[in-house]
Amino acid sequence: MNHNYHSELEKIWKDAVNRYELGKHSPDGFLSEEELQFLASIGMNVMDVFDFAEDWVCEGTPDLATFLMIHDARRDYFLREQGGVASDEQLDSSTLPAKSEEIEGIRWLPRIIPKARAKLRGELPPDTMFCCGGDRNFFQTNDIHPSEFLAVVRDAGDDDQIIIEWVLKRSRES
Repeated sequence: MNHNYHSELEKIWKDAVNRYELGKHSPDGFLSEEELQFLASIGMNVMDVFDFAEDWVCEGTPDLATFLMIHDARRDYFLREQGGVASDEQLDSSTLPAKSEEIEGIRWLPRIIPKARAKLRGELPPDTMFCCGGDRNFFQTNDIHPSEFLAVVRDAGDDDQIIIEWVLKRSRES
């Protein structure tokens, strides 16, 4: 299911939002085996859906379009860069830079770069969300869409300076 994977992903998101609204507030058993298998085929897992459904219900953001765009970037990386093979690695959240750290006066930038790389590679642990409230504040402050940031991170590879310069330029323009 490649030509219309987005339709299935949209259905899963809507069902997840409904489940959360009905009181299912734990990722355990949140999705069916069929849904989990589909998600695995595009490089996603239960937390990729649960976190977004929870934040949508509780905070009204991120919306469905953002969810789809972020996970399209993940799917593309999974299929093209990883050859459809999930990573065995997982980011250790305790190694992330502090939430207060800055680069060139831009708070959160040191933290979001490794989170974005981990998101692209499917290496975020269950306790860390890409596009959490802090990330969303960073994106809004710097006039960046989360999926756009993932594309910049993907294209920059391991070169943080490319990302930093791009964010600085964007930040000055907004």
